Parts: sequence; C-alpha cells; structure tokens
Amino acid sequence: MGPDPDRAEELRCRLQQLQSCFTWSLKEEDLQLDDLNRQLQHDIHLQLGQRGATAHYCRLLAYVRYLQGRPQEALALLSQSEDRTRECYGDDSERRLIVTYGDMAWIHYHHGDQKQAESYCSRVQHILVKHPSGSSELLPEVLGEKGWTLLKFSKSLYPAAIECFRGALLLQPDHWEWNTGLAIALYRTEPHLVRFSCHSLATKQLRRALKFSPDDSVLLALLALKLVQQHKYHEAEALVEQALVGPDDDQVIRYVAKYLRMQDQLDQSIDLLHRALKGRSQSAFIHHQLGLCYLRKKKNLLLSGSGCGSSELQQWRRLSIHHLEEAVRLKNGLKSAKADLALQYAEESDMTRYYNTYSQPKLKLMAERRLRKNPADGASYGILGYVARAEGDYKRAAGFYEDALEREPENTEFLSVLCELRLQLY
Repeated sequence: MGPDPDRAEELRCRLQQLQSCFTWSLKEEDLQLDDLNRQLQHDIHLQLGQRGATAHYCRLLAYVRYLQGRPQEALALLSQSEDRTRECYGDDSERRLIVTYGDMAWIHYHHGDQKQAESYCSRVQHILVKHPSGSSELLPEVLGEKGWTLLKFSKSLYPAAIECFRGALLLQPDHWEWNTGLAIALYRTEPHLVRFSCHSLATKQLRRALKFSPDDSVLLALLALKLVQQHKYHEAEALVEQALVGPDDDQVIRYVAKYLRMQDQLDQSIDLLHRALKGRSQSAFIHHQLGLCYLRKKKNLLLSGSGCGSSELQQWRRLSIHHLEEAVRLKNGLKSAKADLALQYAEESDMTRYYNTYSQPKLKLMAERRLRKNPADGASYGILGYVARAEGDYKRAAGFYEDALEREPENTEFLSVLCELRLQLY
C-alpha cells in the first residue's frame, strides 16, 4: 500500500506549526551560503562566542548544508547541536531544543522519512505540554533562537531580529542572553551619526546588557566604539582595556582593532590583528580591518605632504589591497571591503581587477554615495572618471579627473590619466 494521504496531510500541518528555519520565511537568495558555510565552520572550530554559541552555530550550519544539498551532513550537525545544548544547559535544555527538533523534523520529511519526521514533531509537542505557554513562538528560548538566527544570516533580517529579542525580553526582562542579543542587534543597525548617548538606543542597551554580563568582552568593545563616537574617550579606553583581559575572540579583536584605528593608533591595531591571524587565517573580518589600517597609513602619508609616488605609499596601498582581497575571498558578500578594494584598484589604474570587483553601474553608485558623505573624496572622483572613460565620454572623464586632482593634487596617477585624456581630446 502507498502512503496514507490523510496522514501525510496531517504531518504537513504539524510541520507548518513548528518553529524552525523552514517556517521562518527565510529566502535563500538573501543568504550568502558559501560565506555562511565558511564563517560558521570557522566559529565552530575556534569555539567562538558566548555560552551555548557552538550549539547554535552547529544548528545554523545544518540549515546551510541542507540548502547546499547535503541533508545527511545537516542531520549530523543537528545531532551535534543537540548534544552540545544538553552539555551546556543540562536540565534546562529542553525548551532550547524546540527549534533543533523542528529543523530535524523538516529535513527528515524532505528526505522522505515520514516516521522520523513524525517522531520529532511528537518530541516538540511533548516539550510544549511540559512547558505550556499558549504557543511555541511565545517561549523566550524560541524567540531568542530565532533572533540569533536572523542576526547571523543576513543584514536584511536585523530589524526582525531586534523584534525577536524584544519579544523575549518582555517575557524575561533580566535575562542576560536576550539583553546581549538586543544590544548587538541595535549596535549593528544604529546609524554612526548618533553622537549623543541620550539619543542612542544601542548605547543604553549595551550598558543594560553589561549589568547582567559585566565581563562580556564583545559588549565592552562595542560600548567603547559607541563612546568614542560620543567623544567619551576616557571611559572608552577603560572599557577596551577590560575587554582585552578576556579570552581571545575574533570579534573582540576586530572591535578593539577598530577602536585603535579610530584613535589613529595604527601600529597597535596592526600588531593586534596580525597576532589574531596566527591560526585564524579564515577570518575575513580580521583581514578587512588590516586592510583599513593600511589605507589609513596611506591617507596619513598623503596628508603629511609626502610624494604620491613614494615607495612607502605604494607599500601601504599594496598591503591594503592584499588584505582586502583576502577579506573578499573569504567573505564575498562583504560589500564594504569590496568597495574599499575597488577604490584601490582605481588608484592603481588596474582596470581589469577594478571592473571584476564591481560592475560599472555599481561602481558609479558607490562613488556617488561616498561623495554625498564626503565631497572631498578624490578617489571617488577618480572612479567616476574611470567609468566615464570606459564609456567613451572622454570630456566628462577629464572633468572628473580635474575634480579628483583638486582634492588630491599630488596624485601622479590621476595626473597621468588626465594628461592622456587631454591628448585624446585635443
């Protein structure tokens, strides 16, 4: 006899009621699967993050592997996630396994194992009977799991992550984990132009989260970065010193290095980042921060009045390109690193790599956006000049290069291209 259609329909209805990556309307096109796969493997290998983070990363990686067409690996990772959850939380682990069991049920269902899918649906139901809340989506552990998932998977999902953590905090206002999740999500979404702490929701929430987790190095470093923007330098410095006392963590190093760069302490930032790279060569964020440090060194050299063709300037530019290329190789969706890399290719007059990094329309939009933020950005005028030249509009290209040279009068590369354009025009 074939499968019972009524039973199959009943199972489908039960699956739809589960809290799971499969029911949260996650769109595959919003996810950079290769980047996520690499980053999650890296985080699991180094056991990064707070308490219970590795179990969470295993569950997220399982969903990525499923989408990559590797269901057996996905199930193995979910089993690892279950084991690590039990190790971490012991008797309090059941409600944290609702999402894990939901993912297991869906993968078994898609893999044609109806019996196992029903078994995991029953496990979820058993937990909900023991811990009644009216609905699984109203459990703080489920809201927290969903919040962390959205926060890890895509920037476009950050606002939804904030609502998840806020929902969890309505149920458990003083829970350290939900306060931490909300603080990180607000930090990532708050515009950098918010300069006063009274207007900064992220600053307020970071301070609140630290009341429950006073030694959390990530929170300490993030609050320091917010305080630097608000010109509270002494408090920020004390927080950074405290953050560095904790165990090594790529995220902490990245944020502390950013703090040092903002304070123009470039050599200290570079030393810290290079120490982090030892044994951690898969960190796109560390390479990106190094690239930004060398860009700042290059900028400082130009501001000092040194010649644009100096060997030292070339050294900083080449080092910035190397680390930005590594960052993009490790995390192709790192748009800010791509934008910085495109600018360096433009300055190097490396047209092939320049256009391989971004299409012409994207480069144009990027340059225009940067100029709205900083009208004195000569490199952005240089990019507009390159695009206009590639489109055959030499007169317009020459105008952009003149604008670029007004802002960077010692840039010999811009001058050289402008001379070529003038010869072609006249």
